[in-house]
Amino acid sequence: MEDIPLSAQFSVLILMLLLSAFFSLAETSMMALNRYRLKHLLKQGHRGARLAHALLARTDQLLGVILLGNTLVAAGAATLAAVIAQQLLGDYKWVPGVSAIAITLALLIFSEITPKVIGAAHAERIAFAVSYVLTPMLKLLYPVVWFVNLFVSALLMLLRFKPREGGEPQRLSAEELRSLVLEAGHYIPKKHRSILINLFDLERVTVEDVMTPRAQIEAVDLEAPLERIAEQLATSYHTRLLVYRSELGNIAGILHLRKVLALMRDHDFTRDKLAELLTEPYFIPASTPLFAQMQYFQENHQRLALVVDEYGELQGLMTLEDIIEEIIGEFTTNSPAVGSIRAWDKNDSALVEGTSPLRELNRKLGLALPLDGPKTLNGLIVEHFQDIPEAGVSLKIAGVPMEIVQTQDRVVRTVRLFKPKTEAPAAPEKS
Repeated sequence: MEDIPLSAQFSVLILMLLLSAFFSLAETSMMALNRYRLKHLLKQGHRGARLAHALLARTDQLLGVILLGNTLVAAGAATLAAVIAQQLLGDYKWVPGVSAIAITLALLIFSEITPKVIGAAHAERIAFAVSYVLTPMLKLLYPVVWFVNLFVSALLMLLRFKPREGGEPQRLSAEELRSLVLEAGHYIPKKHRSILINLFDLERVTVEDVMTPRAQIEAVDLEAPLERIAEQLATSYHTRLLVYRSELGNIAGILHLRKVLALMRDHDFTRDKLAELLTEPYFIPASTPLFAQMQYFQENHQRLALVVDEYGELQGLMTLEDIIEEIIGEFTTNSPAVGSIRAWDKNDSALVEGTSPLRELNRKLGLALPLDGPKTLNGLIVEHFQDIPEAGVSLKIAGVPMEIVQTQDRVVRTVRLFKPKTEAPAAPEKS
């Protein structure tokens, strides 16, 4: 070694550091490669992705060839550094220690930390490039790698550890997928992102959360005068109506208005003829998850269902359109009978009905009213006071100041909400 010029020894040492940096860069970029992005490029026929996927499918062999090369280069660099130090500084006892410190710093800075940072930052670009080098290297050194991996496999068996296949992406939970969609703001349009998030939330939302409450159901009393029934049918906003006898709990059936047109045209509009057009109602429990109910609608070929509680009492009405609007947002005009929730006015306030669903208030006005209790604003206020409050009373729930404008028939009819100054919800308090 002493016969080789010092400049040549330095060149070889620098080459070894570069090789060590290459192996560190390859290891980090391959391990940091996005597996889902890799599978996408693989389906498109990307050659670099195909090579990288083949290498990652055999993680033990990939790491074996990388670490084998890196270990040999690092050991050779340490030996060469000791020889160079001895030639430059002489044969003293402290020279090996100086050379060890120097080569450690050089390997740490130039061959470990720097290439690993670069490899993690540009994993895809670098991984595909190094795959062209690692693939033939693995074929060349396969006998050595196979021999080393025999001992690795034996040790893993003793530890009762079964490694996961590197080529397959790790499965994500629903919450992890939800977080992934939320973080993909630059890649997914805002509207598409909102639809995906709503789909994830369908399992946690029940029919009771989005149904039309019983008090807001537009229904026809079959015992009412025919003139009033005809007028109600002619001015109805909906195409399907609930029909009852005397009281809403005594359900007669569901009427499709299209079937009534023939009776009115032939002047054969009687109570008995109207009753013959009714179809059997479809009942569903109030606690049914929304996603499951969407499947039930599909399986039973239904578009409308009546929601009942555990005692069989009518609680509300649910349509397929309600589920679709929960996913993609409103796409139809609200019924004039049901007050729509608008945005904040110029005074940062909003006048809403007490029967407004809390979920809709949160969505339209950007609030954080609690959803684990009552489903309407009236129910939330009554639960807060444990009594029917009078008009003019003010309160604050979840950081939202509100004033009761009108109460009637033991129900809070109208409430004025004020835009909260802070987004963080506060504990309910009375003002």
